[in-house]
Amino acid sequence: MLFLKAKLFDLDIGINAVIMNEEDLKGTPYYPQDRVLVETPAGSFVGVLHSTKTLVNKGEIGIFREITKEIPVKDGDEVIIRHAETPLSVAYIRKKMDGQTLKPEEIHTIIDEMVAGKLSNIENTAFVTALYINGMDMKEIEEMTKRMAETGDMIDWEESLVVDVHSIGGVPGNKTALLVVPIVAAAGLTIPKTSSRAITSAAGTADVVEVLTRVDLSLDEIKQVVTTTNGCMVWGGAIDLAPADDITINVERPLSIDPEPLLLSSVMSKKIAAGIKYLVIDIPTGEGAKVKTVDEAASLARKFIELGERVNVHVECAITYGGQPIGRAIGPALEAKEALMALENYKEAPSSLIEKALSLAGMLLEMGGVAPHGRGKSVAEEILASGKALEKMHEIITAQGGEPKSSDEIEVGEYKAEIIAPMDGYVTQISNKLITKVAKEAGAPRDKKAGVYLNVKIGNKVEKGDVLYTIYSSSEERLNAAIKLARRTYPVKVEGMLLKRISRF
Repeated sequence: MLFLKAKLFDLDIGINAVIMNEEDLKGTPYYPQDRVLVETPAGSFVGVLHSTKTLVNKGEIGIFREITKEIPVKDGDEVIIRHAETPLSVAYIRKKMDGQTLKPEEIHTIIDEMVAGKLSNIENTAFVTALYINGMDMKEIEEMTKRMAETGDMIDWEESLVVDVHSIGGVPGNKTALLVVPIVAAAGLTIPKTSSRAITSAAGTADVVEVLTRVDLSLDEIKQVVTTTNGCMVWGGAIDLAPADDITINVERPLSIDPEPLLLSSVMSKKIAAGIKYLVIDIPTGEGAKVKTVDEAASLARKFIELGERVNVHVECAITYGGQPIGRAIGPALEAKEALMALENYKEAPSSLIEKALSLAGMLLEMGGVAPHGRGKSVAEEILASGKALEKMHEIITAQGGEPKSSDEIEVGEYKAEIIAPMDGYVTQISNKLITKVAKEAGAPRDKKAGVYLNVKIGNKVEKGDVLYTIYSSSEERLNAAIKLARRTYPVKVEGMLLKRISRF
């Protein structure tokens, strides 16, 4: 064992790393990448050892912010280092890498040790990659889903009729939850909506709602809001719902992969933990979306429904058009503004946003017994038209600690630039991926006032010089970078009626 003094670093590097001066390692049985048990006066944890020449002095051990969130280590605390046993999960991860089926207890061990911080980034990455290459059968996915839910907080609502809606994402501007939640809550159903922040998009639902009110509520605060209003729209990361999901997402993001077993488990584990009994899953489909074809979407939908049956959640899926952004606004403040406008006067709002929101809300109203089969969408429209959904939205905003505003009061970036049509013609394509990149280059979602507002949609006729879209930012420098990206990549394509000329020669 080694005896060292703690040196704290205000840096979150996402893994349980510890660093020692390489001089302290000489002549010892400890080597970089070793797994070590770190014992402190405040508690112990398993870390992965790294060496340095300069970051820490001899006799010190560097400990990072993610550890001190859980264990209140202090600078100068005496720390004991011992070798840690190799986790059982390592053998099970290798088994999945070989394409074998995992037993329930093996899956449980992987998830438990992942959440406990016993696995290194390399091991977590190996597991995610193994799932991407070899997949899982439905029994394995069921066991992983249940265990992911059980390792964090579990919300138990007194009533059994608790509903929610979830989109698998991939389409910018998808702020439908800001309409669906108040419509469904106004109808008397309980809908505790927990959402994520943006991972690869320009705005997650939580980023958009945060423009209007608090989203970092505690478990008790969420229960109080839902008891008062029937609904909430909060950030799931503020509470400990299915913590293994956040760990795997941190692996998926840099690899740009989303293994189907984890996609299924990610959604369902968080809904189980949130106490959801009836769930509508939105699967956007089309060019530029995560799911390209209706057949692929139908296959995924059947898997969600089967998994729901296995974990006692009634699931229905909506295959929706995802070939271009939903509505016209992309970015937190712009999307919040558009959602409020839709609640205030839905006939003036983009038809794609209204059509999708009413369809999803209608499915929930039918599942909850509020509307007869086939009438859910029209009942949802009646609630929206009556002003009850806007009133409910104001109630939820207030209950979560915000102050209701009109859509006109939502501020967007002070710097803006209009991108114009280079020729007469028709809008033939709006790239979900590229328009998202432009919005992010402008600063979204960290800059909540940044984003893109589309002046046109696919099929619109335009003349040379017409505004295609407007970029907003709080930073002139970020705006200029977004303009350069937009001019280089052409996210909105304009073409004439003659698409291609083919001659004999």
